[in-house]
Amino acid sequence: MAEDRSAAVTVRPAVDADAAVLATLAGQLGYPVSVAHMLPRLQALRRGVHDEVLVAQTGVLVCGWIAVSMSATLTHDAQAEILGLIVDAGHRGARIGATLVRAAENWASEHGCARIRVRSNVLREDAHRFYDRERYARLKTQLLFGKELEAAAR
Repeated sequence: MAEDRSAAVTVRPAVDADAAVLATLAGQLGYPVSVAHMLPRLQALRRGVHDEVLVAQTGVLVCGWIAVSMSATLTHDAQAEILGLIVDAGHRGARIGATLVRAAENWASEHGCARIRVRSNVLREDAHRFYDRERYARLKTQLLFGKELEAAAR
């Protein structure tokens, strides 16, 4: 997927036709997914008014994506969270991730969020350095618990 790193980067909302490259990039992040599974995930996020998936493009090549969502809870005003960010391995170091983060921040601000957060696995030290450079403060360390549910009428 490598291309001329000096090409201008544009950011736009993802569309159904991007599902294959989104799936490929998710695999680079360590989350392999088929296009058959990626497409309905993308469509579900695009249907919601509280979610957005943006892609970075150089020429006609999609070279990264970011997913962002907003929520309000009883304990917090509306805030946004970056749900995923990936830049193609051949395009890293060209500030494409920073461009996508700015676009997500702008989206969040336009949707009334005063704060944006991101969670990062403790093992992803490169990601930690990236978010430090982007002036994200480390807020807390926590445990994540999960439970598999019975597949009832899914």
